[in-house]
Amino acid sequence: MSAVVTIRQTTATTMNTNNNNNTTTNNKNSNDNHNNNSQSTVRSYGITQPISTKTPDPSDITATQSLEDTLRSYDYFESSEELSHRVQVMAKLNVLVREWIRNVSLSKNVPPEITDSVGGRVHTFGSYRLGVHSKGGDIDTLLIAPRHIDRTDFFTTFAEHLRRQPEVRDLRAIEEAYVPVIKLTFDGIELDMLFARLALPTIPDNLDLKDDKILHNLDHRCARSLNGCRVTDELLDLVPNRETFKSTLRAIKLWAKKNGLYSNALGFFGGVTWSMLVARICQLYPNAVAATLVHKFFRVYSDWEWPTPVLLKPVNDCRYGFPVWDPMTNPSDRYHLMPIITPAYPQQNSTHNVTQSTQKLIVKEIKRGLEIVNDVMASKSEWKQLFIGTPFFQRYKHYIILLLSASDQNQFLEWSGLVEAKIRFLIGNLERNSYIDIAHVSSDKYTPDECVVDQLQQTTKTSTETESVNRTNGNKSPDSSSSNSTQQSSSPSNTPTTASAFSGMWVVGLQFKNVNKVQLDLTEEIRLFTNVVYKAAANSNMNRENLNLDARYMRRRDLHTVLPKHAVSTAASSPRLSKTISIDDKLDSKSSTQLKLPKLNSTSSDSVVIVDSDLEPKKKRQKLENANESSTKTLEPTLDSL
Repeated sequence: MSAVVTIRQTTATTMNTNNNNNTTTNNKNSNDNHNNNSQSTVRSYGITQPISTKTPDPSDITATQSLEDTLRSYDYFESSEELSHRVQVMAKLNVLVREWIRNVSLSKNVPPEITDSVGGRVHTFGSYRLGVHSKGGDIDTLLIAPRHIDRTDFFTTFAEHLRRQPEVRDLRAIEEAYVPVIKLTFDGIELDMLFARLALPTIPDNLDLKDDKILHNLDHRCARSLNGCRVTDELLDLVPNRETFKSTLRAIKLWAKKNGLYSNALGFFGGVTWSMLVARICQLYPNAVAATLVHKFFRVYSDWEWPTPVLLKPVNDCRYGFPVWDPMTNPSDRYHLMPIITPAYPQQNSTHNVTQSTQKLIVKEIKRGLEIVNDVMASKSEWKQLFIGTPFFQRYKHYIILLLSASDQNQFLEWSGLVEAKIRFLIGNLERNSYIDIAHVSSDKYTPDECVVDQLQQTTKTSTETESVNRTNGNKSPDSSSSNSTQQSSSPSNTPTTASAFSGMWVVGLQFKNVNKVQLDLTEEIRLFTNVVYKAAANSNMNRENLNLDARYMRRRDLHTVLPKHAVSTAASSPRLSKTISIDDKLDSKSSTQLKLPKLNSTSSDSVVIVDSDLEPKKKRQKLENANESSTKTLEPTLDSL
């Protein structure tokens, strides 16, 4: 049932009430009915009635002011000069778009008297459009063009038009992406530019992108590109109070980033998903202020029974030929773990990348957030505690390092985007291993020191040469095959090692289940991941020359040998972590196992992890830490070879 509530906002929708249904009938004086046929400020929000329409009390207002002050202390807000610079960048971009559309129109024999009136412009969406972008954040944009301008024009002549501008750098055209995009930096502002060609001869300046009719006769890629703008505009119309919504969303976005939960590509929630979750809380508490809404956010979603979907409005299929989220008719939709449905047609689940591991992490952090905010609202703690996340390198004892390096910047940027987009497949592969409880990729990408890259490349080269000698001497592993040899010989890791000026590193934390000592072979999980990466690269005709892609298993205490100092400095200074490491060192000193660092494309069949339980009983672990004693039960897995 839709909720009709009185809203404390001057911009709320004004609805004309009907005489028969909304006026008091007076049989003695029916002529007075028109006096009751007045306008009232009401609005329907959400798919259920609100939980509470309570107005804020003084303590709520004080808590909200404290929250705003805390956000400012994190340098979240841009200055007026920085905001003005963004406006100027968008104005310049619109001028470039108009120039380009005019030139392309003339080249396609459009009459000169018409070219200046065909229209076309750049729309913004996402955090910038919502007004919640953080300092230094990027801007999501959409170029709307008339029907005689096609996608090929966008990725060729427009891309070249941009490259000629002195303000443009780091331009990458990713035409084969699920949502094709041009990424660039314009005068210091990072931009993601999508493209949509409408089935219209001209694009009016007052075009309403929320109108479902504009999707008629559009191809699927254009519809996906339009979706960002349409969802953003719907969100702003579906919340009772825009300013309160923005204040709440800023806090939730900062919390999510500080806790490593902000990345759609890596299986967490992206910006639009967090926006929809906050919007739903605003619908349920339409008169609350930001501090109360933050509190209710954690309370509601701590108890949410996933996979019950989060909906801002009923799902409506306009039947224009686009798939709509519907688990009743679409079997694949039934397997979504945390469905959060976009409000604009065609409605889709924005969290289809969520994995079992990321779901556990998100739910755990929301519950932890509730405990903190409970203390804040009870004046037992401060808001800044909410924005202190658990350091990633304190969470786990076992890690897989993914290293990408290239000598060309454009090649590195292209491959970096591909690897990051496909890491979720590695996480899925690891999750399917019955002994792995959580595979958690850090939302941060690190830049290793050049000496680390050189060392790892040399290790890869030496390992490759050793395997080549073994194959020559007939010492192949039982599972080796000609197909494996073919794959290995074509791998970038087997190309001559060259100086790599550009590199990036991703880190995956592993937590094992409470099991007795077992042997795990993770070679297949890694091989399947590399197959996905290389196949996608081949389909996009990406250059693999002088590119290295490697994987390394490392224990927590060894991470400092490959990661930048700032990445592990916090973990190294933790008293609790130092105690744990000292115990692990004692245990490892009794082991004669040699650690062999694997290549990402390794096809060796003896890649085995000898694993004991990660989930040591808390009391036993505390006893070990306090007494600083060794244990007969290994606290970490011993890796012979991955």
